[in-house]
Amino acid sequence: MAENKIFAGPRLRRIRNGLNLTQTAMAEALEISPSYLNLIERNQRPLTVQLLLKLAAVYKVDLDELRGGTGSDISGGLREVFADPLLSGEVPGDQELIEVAEAAPNAAAAVVKLYRAYREQAARLTDLAELLAREGHDTSLSAARLPMDEVREKLERRPYFFAAIEDAAEAFHQRLDPADGILSAVKDWLKSEHGIVVRTLPVHAMPNQRRRFDRHSMRLFISERLSVHDQMREIVQEACLLALRTEILGELEALQLSGNEARRLARFELARYAAFALMMPYGTFLAQAQRARYDIDLLRVRFGVSFEQAAVRLTMLARPGAPGIPFFMMEMDHAGNRLRRSGAQGFPQSRFGGACPKLNIHTTFSQPSQILVDHAEMPDGTGYLLISRTLDGPHVAFQERVRRTAILVGCEIAHAEEAVYGQAIRRGVPVLPIGAACRLCERQACLSRAEPPVTKPLGLDEMVTGLSAFDFQ
Repeated sequence: MAENKIFAGPRLRRIRNGLNLTQTAMAEALEISPSYLNLIERNQRPLTVQLLLKLAAVYKVDLDELRGGTGSDISGGLREVFADPLLSGEVPGDQELIEVAEAAPNAAAAVVKLYRAYREQAARLTDLAELLAREGHDTSLSAARLPMDEVREKLERRPYFFAAIEDAAEAFHQRLDPADGILSAVKDWLKSEHGIVVRTLPVHAMPNQRRRFDRHSMRLFISERLSVHDQMREIVQEACLLALRTEILGELEALQLSGNEARRLARFELARYAAFALMMPYGTFLAQAQRARYDIDLLRVRFGVSFEQAAVRLTMLARPGAPGIPFFMMEMDHAGNRLRRSGAQGFPQSRFGGACPKLNIHTTFSQPSQILVDHAEMPDGTGYLLISRTLDGPHVAFQERVRRTAILVGCEIAHAEEAVYGQAIRRGVPVLPIGAACRLCERQACLSRAEPPVTKPLGLDEMVTGLSAFDFQ
């Protein structure tokens, strides 16, 4: 059987330095030449079995220490550091991370510790900024932002309404005159006006894409993974990029983004907005929404769209002089990552508690496709009507894992009587006391608390223990 070679030069060097020995002194004790020991420490020669036994006998060295074990743990921490999007241009390979961890474990551990402290501090600064904003103070706290963060911030801190796109979409819809449905009309328009033919491709031909436009053959390819509603949105979005180009670029300029990457991402989001506006024209949709008392299931059937598409469209009804209920929306995954946020007046996450673990948006994953209603109340007495439901992602093949997210649509409780979901409150749905993120919430005895609030000192008492995992004064 071939002998496994052990290259442990950096670990051997640390042992020697810890014993305050020179290479010459250690080489004499091990009965090898200083030059050979130097090659071993530079990983140019492996440690032999005889040398390992000699090290154990002379210096009482733990052989497990020479074989390693901690290096892989530290390299895992380094992998976490370099997975941060801020370091996307400096991503070392796994072997390089292992070499760094083994060559300088203390320095590598310090880098990991520093990075985690940075993440913790960034989270606390964000919480502090939200706390100050909630109390009416202007904040100038800033941090390095990725282009996606900049786009999200711009869209979430303003009404989710773009007048020029809405007007152009309604005019375009009238020109199309979609008697047989918007999808058929858009396909005909793409072919007649631009020579673009739409084709649906099987998974094996387009495994990793939703939509692809081939400029050479003038064909728009759509993945069969998508539901019929998502296929329609992708096709309509492509048409909007052509027909509403001027209006989209005008609204894009008004956002005043700082870089080309942010502009590209925002252009995509505005094209998605335009697609919704064309599929569900503002005036018609608002009238139907009011008639159906904002029943999302009825609206999706009447307009031939998905639950998610109808729900998102509700958050866009903010036309001056003809507004709907000022809904806000949030989408998140199983892990609690918030994927999208929008609202009629910006997403009021710090006020209504978008991260509170007691909300039904977390429960809905155990009840797929069921609509769950909350009557939530913040510590300051502000109430909200909240509707939660799961959404299924693209179709998957056998043994592929389904991508399922959850959407929350809400409004202030004062509008509950205008919406069909207010019936649940009239039937006596109990008020759910919620808060903002645990770090900002000061509710006592909360069984769902994950962290103590940053605004209160811990109240540890050996004689008294509260219901919460984190007692505070």
